[in-house]
Amino acid sequence: MSGAGPLANRRQLTLRGERLVLLMKTALELLGSFSGVIALIYLLDPLARRIGLLDYPGGRKDHAAPTPVTGGLAIALGTMIPALLLTEVTPQLLGLGLAAVVLIITGVIDDLKDLRWQYRILAQVGAALCIVLVGGVKVEAIGPVFGLGQMALGSLSIPFTVLATVGLINALNMADGLDGLAGSMALCALGMLIAGSIYSGNSELTHGLTVLAGAVAGFLALNMRTPWRKRAYVFLGNSGSAYLGLVIAWAAFRLTQNPEHPVTPVLAPFLIAPPVIDCLVLIVKRLRQGRSPFAADRTHAHHLMLDAGFTPTGVVLTMVAVSCSLGLLAGLALLANVPIAAFAPVYLLITVVWLWLSVRAGRATALFAAMRRLVTGDARPAPAKTDRVVEPVD
Repeated sequence: MSGAGPLANRRQLTLRGERLVLLMKTALELLGSFSGVIALIYLLDPLARRIGLLDYPGGRKDHAAPTPVTGGLAIALGTMIPALLLTEVTPQLLGLGLAAVVLIITGVIDDLKDLRWQYRILAQVGAALCIVLVGGVKVEAIGPVFGLGQMALGSLSIPFTVLATVGLINALNMADGLDGLAGSMALCALGMLIAGSIYSGNSELTHGLTVLAGAVAGFLALNMRTPWRKRAYVFLGNSGSAYLGLVIAWAAFRLTQNPEHPVTPVLAPFLIAPPVIDCLVLIVKRLRQGRSPFAADRTHAHHLMLDAGFTPTGVVLTMVAVSCSLGLLAGLALLANVPIAAFAPVYLLITVVWLWLSVRAGRATALFAAMRRLVTGDARPAPAKTDRVVEPVD
């Protein structure tokens, strides 16, 4: 009995040591990917300017000078190369890697030549099939969404996975219309996915997502507007938004479809809710107008917030707060044993409410102007507020 105390102390010290090592490893992963991506962005800058991998001012764009669109390429290189060198290449990672290469090549060509949307969708479908057929990562069950017990997808598993992957890629791409917005939305989702993977004990996924989160933070250091830099130094590019959307989708599938580390699938849509809901609503509105769902316009949520008087940084911070709040509330609801059958109706209700608000510009801008006044205390009216039906501005 006399040895029980020292033995327990040694075990406690060992546990503390393991936690300290894990914390230091995580910090090094974050710092390494953060600094690595910043270095890659600067290294890629001369190449971008030489080959014309730039986003030029004009039309709906408000930047003053040609800006490199190599941020996503830097993120991809800064995460894929270490993964290739330092981790065992499993079928899941191989499928993800092949899918990423498809999207990065397509994205770079799109940034150079402006591909038609049909070609982009075809590449996205091909990438989704890579993670399914090569990596074996797919959505096989969606949980008791409607209170009817566990719903296995069966033969619909592959089509559902492809649709979910393509949808998330395009949702993040549509959010990439304001300095810092798409990257911040991705970082929010990654943070919540990391929390979910820690909670479920999936250490492998935790480390991979931590590296990616550090890389995205490094990109945001040069993409966000700051008091000392009024415009972004680099943009994400189509390759970047596609890569981040792909990895977030893949990670969500791994987290929610792994019986060893169970997390309910109904949580996934809440982890990146604002861009997904805005994407769904935009598609509905454009189809109602007889237009392509991928047509460019100024009817996104962030455009309406700008019309309501928000600054670009204010838009990003507000969207981050909304995104994190929805994800946190969904997680807390699960911990509080709120019936899983309630999650899908709540998500649908939020989507329908946003559709109703955004169909008319006046309704949406009035809401956002009220939010701005509440948060900032600025009583100035929103500029050019109107109650007309939102029309495209191409």
